[in-house]
Amino acid sequence: MSNGYLTTHVLDIYNGTPGKGIKGEIYIIENNKKNKIKEFNLNNEGRSESPILNKEEFRIGKYELVFYCGEYFKKFTNIKEPFFIDDVIIRFGINDTDQHYHVPLLVSPWSYSTYRGS
Repeated sequence: MSNGYLTTHVLDIYNGTPGKGIKGEIYIIENNKKNKIKEFNLNNEGRSESPILNKEEFRIGKYELVFYCGEYFKKFTNIKEPFFIDDVIIRFGINDTDQHYHVPLLVSPWSYSTYRGS
C-alpha cells in the first residue's frame, strides 16, 4: 500500500472564484487504452471532497484528468459552441507512490494553466 494520494484545486480566473461545481473524471492509461477510475464534482472551494486517488488506489502509471470547463462557463458567459476552452485534459505521470501529487488548474473561457503543486 502506498502513502501517496492525488488532489486537485480549480480556480476560475474569469470570475475570480473557485471552480465550484466543475465536473471531472480521472482515467488511467494502460496499453494505450483509457480506463475510467471515477467521476467527481468540485465543492465550493473548487476541490474534490476527498482525494481523487486515495492511497489504496494510488499507483505508478500514466493518468488523465478531464475537467468539463466549457459546460461550467456556459453558466456565466454568452460564449457560443463550440467553446474555445471546453474539456480541459491534463495527462500526467505518477512515478512515486509515497508522494502527494497535486494538480491545480487555473482556467478561463479562453485559457488555462496547470503545474505540479504541493
